[in-house]
Amino acid sequence: MTTSTSTLIIPVENQVRELDAKLLISCVAAERGFPIILGSRAFVHYKVASVPRGVYLAKSMRKLSNRMFRILRALGHEVVAWGEEGLVRFPGSEYYRRRLSPEALREVSHLIVWGEDNADALRGYPGYPGAPIHVIGNPRIDLLRPELRGFYAEDAERIRARYGEFVLINTNFGQVNHYFSQLSETQAMGEGRGPDASNAYYVGLGRMRLKLFEHFKEMLPALCRAFPRRNIVLRPHPVENHAPWQAVAAAHANLHVINEGSVVPWLLAAQALVANGCTTLIEAAIIGLPQVNYRPLVDPEFEVPLPRKMGYAARDVDSVIDLLGQILAGKLDGAQTPEQQALLARNIASLSGPLAAERMVQVLVDANYDRIQPLAPPIGGWISGWLRNQVRTAKKRINMRRPGHRNDIRYHDHRFPPVTAAELQQRIDRLGALMGRFPDVRVEQTSRHMFRIYDSAVRGEGQGSHL
Repeated sequence: MTTSTSTLIIPVENQVRELDAKLLISCVAAERGFPIILGSRAFVHYKVASVPRGVYLAKSMRKLSNRMFRILRALGHEVVAWGEEGLVRFPGSEYYRRRLSPEALREVSHLIVWGEDNADALRGYPGYPGAPIHVIGNPRIDLLRPELRGFYAEDAERIRARYGEFVLINTNFGQVNHYFSQLSETQAMGEGRGPDASNAYYVGLGRMRLKLFEHFKEMLPALCRAFPRRNIVLRPHPVENHAPWQAVAAAHANLHVINEGSVVPWLLAAQALVANGCTTLIEAAIIGLPQVNYRPLVDPEFEVPLPRKMGYAARDVDSVIDLLGQILAGKLDGAQTPEQQALLARNIASLSGPLAAERMVQVLVDANYDRIQPLAPPIGGWISGWLRNQVRTAKKRINMRRPGHRNDIRYHDHRFPPVTAAELQQRIDRLGALMGRFPDVRVEQTSRHMFRIYDSAVRGEGQGSHL
């Protein structure tokens, strides 16, 4: 082993959902002496063979990660997996089938999970290889805690100035309303098409999601008519196609389809949230925003367990309108019931006490990654990993030029719009001012969609990782 600090490699897939939380991790890690490479996941993968050996912070452990994890390990990097999808997950065995891969898990050195419920689910997975599980929480929740909400205060104020008193609608229909229609896999299942058309569960799930999508489209005009003096702001999921929603909005002046920045300032600025089956219901519960949980279709077999227990339940449009009317009149608030509080505590470890970002970095320090790099791989293995990554990168770059492909550069830029080092530095400085920390944390752009973050007081200028 060497005595150099491991580089922390932090990929970002959906910028509006992940970037701010991963900047927080980066700041805490830089303060502890880690050099960090942060950027678009696709472009990080292209360049990963040029990064000094370190720790890759993965957001998922799906079958799609198998090949990349093997390449990372061959290049001498270790993988610490952070199960982004472990909080809002499908019931029972479907979580295992859709979100976990025994091959990917075998390449993981440490597992970081949302809470005890997520930890129990992982321990019960037949393919769990025994890697240490750390019940940490998620830095996305850190930014919802009272001491850090001020990070979004200016953004929330600008939103209020623009939209006044408004109701937020959050949708999660990427599986049936994908940015590229041919990638709407669940829609194909619901229509009896595609490779999973013979799987009864997937067909049922697809049909339910398609019906729910239609229910939401039918609900919107009724809300616009019921609250003509209020703006209705609809935020589609980052992978959704906006066109169906914009078609509805074209007939209603008070309906706006927006997907700008993180959802948090929108939650802070809104008067109420309407959603179904998504993380936003949980985020709203944490900050105390009243939520209407619109469930026109009730089927625990296909519904995600935790979100369905949040907020005020509404089975039809009239109930949504009635509940929103009571919320806007101040008759209902966003306080959680004791049962909901207990559910959140079991599912999210970092609602109080040390921040999840602090706990995550401490896991890395306890594993000595701040003092040593992973073992250098055999030269033959490294060359094999390098060649495999070059071939993979060449194919991905070709696919970026293929219209409608999941690697299409337009889809990439939809999920990870261009961002500058100056913009990231402003966010870091805002975090620092709020927390009284990070005065020497700096960010530099190293290549397209990729950045180096380091603490100049700890490592000095130019001493961190580079590409």
